Amino acid sequence: MSEIPEITLKSRLLQLKCHFTWRLLEKNIDIDELIKRLNNQLTFLATKNKYMVYNLLAYTMHLKGDYTKSIANLNEAEALIKENNPDGTEKKYLVTFGDYAWVYYYLKRYEDSQNYIDKINQINKELKLSPNDSKDIAEIYGEQGWSLLKCGGKYYEKAKECFEKALELEPDDPEWNSGYATAVYRLEGFNVRKSTASECKSLELLKRAVALNPEDSVVKALLALKLQDLNRADEGRKYVEKAREQAPNLPYVLRYVAKFYRRAGLVDEALRVLNGALDQIPSSGFLHHQMGLCYRQKVIDKKKTFGKMIQSRQRNTEDNDELIQNAIFHFEKALECKKSFVYAYLDLAKMYIQAMEYRKAEDTFEKVLSLPNLVDEEKQQIHLSYGCFQEYSKKSESEAIKHYKKGFQIIDSNCFRESCEKALKRLAERKIRSDHRDPLGFGLLGFVYKNNGKTSDAIECYEKALKYDPYNEEYLSDLCELKLMI
Repeated sequence: MSEIPEITLKSRLLQLKCHFTWRLLEKNIDIDELIKRLNNQLTFLATKNKYMVYNLLAYTMHLKGDYTKSIANLNEAEALIKENNPDGTEKKYLVTFGDYAWVYYYLKRYEDSQNYIDKINQINKELKLSPNDSKDIAEIYGEQGWSLLKCGGKYYEKAKECFEKALELEPDDPEWNSGYATAVYRLEGFNVRKSTASECKSLELLKRAVALNPEDSVVKALLALKLQDLNRADEGRKYVEKAREQAPNLPYVLRYVAKFYRRAGLVDEALRVLNGALDQIPSSGFLHHQMGLCYRQKVIDKKKTFGKMIQSRQRNTEDNDELIQNAIFHFEKALECKKSFVYAYLDLAKMYIQAMEYRKAEDTFEKVLSLPNLVDEEKQQIHLSYGCFQEYSKKSESEAIKHYKKGFQIIDSNCFRESCEKALKRLAERKIRSDHRDPLGFGLLGFVYKNNGKTSDAIECYEKALKYDPYNEEYLSDLCELKLMI
């Protein structure tokens, strides 16, 4: 490259706002699974913003080193922008042109790369912006938000922030309102505590998104689920039926419709809906997981009525075994489709326990614990479930305590940490009731108090533990640490 040194071109590229500078999918991501999901969206989603999917797909192809497909996807994105851009707004091209510039840079076609940088600068000039300045461009924030949403839970908070910035510029844009409502809804889903309507920000955001974009059946289904969360299922049912009527064959709507039905106790109807969706996307981990949850619910329902049907006990046992195996089958399929699906691992492990396949359950717990990039709440939930398995199924109190401790030590206040704390206190108090000289009981209580910041109570418990086990190094170390804090 004679005119522009490569290092100068690279510095210009780094100033662009596009997928290559948004730091997406940097490690430990199943790229093939994402590509499969994006292709499914191109097949089934009817939206004017499919160009965003093509742009993200072009970036994922770069990660696989397939630049021919990267360019082909960018060509599709550019054609769709032109087709659905009757007002001639050039802003929609900025991310696509930025991606082009990066792809050509990696192909060492530096002149082509610079040409796309020049196109971006020309658009900025027409918009009276300084080069590569995106502070006044809602389209860039909006596309970044949607891209982040498609890349997994750890990106949801950043996606929310992007949609907020887009809405500051274009508060009534239907697409950015739908994206913002979706991001907030998903973030609230990470909070396992039941929210009241006053604490639930996504409810009003979803309502606004539906009002601004009544054709968006997916966001309508999310609104139905949120109303169901808030014990307003009758109101939610109206929205879920409208969504189903609007898009009777759209898998992305049917999966939420089925979830609504299952939680409403209409498990057989949920299964019918899911089977229809799976006919279209048989490789959907989400759909298989929902199928597994339906069969698990049927197992639970069967257990509730089992005692009332003494005469047909053998038949019920056989039926229950079949339901358990169906649940296992779909949870396993979910993990084949999405190898990092934490909740599918946990649900599969629990069904193995139901089937008394303890070796498989233990292997599944170990696999999910070894997944990279687990968030704290996921770790807590895994350790809690693993601890319950060790305590109640394996009858290994020591292993159970080990996992309850690990879950409790993660300082992220939620119901999983609270459950680990309750389990540790329960075991400690049971030991002390059985033998008031039991050092482990007092040691466990000391551990709980220490991790809750109750220093004086912790010291008292550790002193009692050492009275009955004076050479215990763990108790001595913790006691010294606590006394230094006074």
